[in-house]
Amino acid sequence: MQFDTLDAAFEFWKNYGGRTGFGVRKMYANKSRRDGQITTVRYACAKEGHRVPDKRDHLTKTPRAETRTECLVRLGLQFNRESSKFEVHDFVSEHNHVLHTEETCFMIPTQRNLADGQTVHIDFATDSGLKPKAAHQFFSQQVGGRENLGYTERDQKNYLRSKRQKDMAYGEAGSLLRYLHNQSCENPSFQYAVQLDSEEQITNIFWADTRMIIAYAHFGDVITFDTTYSTNKEYRPFGVFAGFNHHKETIIFEAALLYDETAESFK
Repeated sequence: MQFDTLDAAFEFWKNYGGRTGFGVRKMYANKSRRDGQITTVRYACAKEGHRVPDKRDHLTKTPRAETRTECLVRLGLQFNRESSKFEVHDFVSEHNHVLHTEETCFMIPTQRNLADGQTVHIDFATDSGLKPKAAHQFFSQQVGGRENLGYTERDQKNYLRSKRQKDMAYGEAGSLLRYLHNQSCENPSFQYAVQLDSEEQITNIFWADTRMIIAYAHFGDVITFDTTYSTNKEYRPFGVFAGFNHHKETIIFEAALLYDETAESFK
């Protein structure tokens, strides 16, 4: 078997993995020192090899599950200078792990992709006020099932999160963080925390001043969390951790500016 380009070869490997029921990865590519031409390439199963031990493992509260099983399935290519094509010279097909079923192959990371046309539909649904879960269900029904959609609900949420963070002006995020930092410098009791997404973008921000901390120490037996107070121009909910004092007056223990009101943000 021959391929004109490496892109065509890897696309074939991805499609093969999708039909068979396993994820894929690129292992290595060797170049010629003479002219820089890639001479050999190897693609493998996503469960190839094993994870390198992390020296920080003892500090991790919720370590990621081990997914690699040292699977030996691979596809090796070698460049033929006479034909200027990449030829298969090594192929192993026996897996040492359970494969995905036909019904779950769409969940394999390398089989998921948000096309430009799909992001336009997601943006339109969001601008129309449709919740992410409802939008994903609607799109799934349009294509005859979520397995035909090409992406998962989590992929959709990650896209929306990244898009909104990119749309946020740098000055807004920078000004807020600078204000929180200055408050903590002026008053060591002032506490704040920032949650980031997978792309290191700001999602949720929490803060509490001295008065809030003292109030919590005295009246924190019963706490409510309310996000119905208001939203800003980006429709980000403002939440408060509240309770009651001995005069039955509402007091605030902590405040939060949230990305949205999904379960992921509340976690």
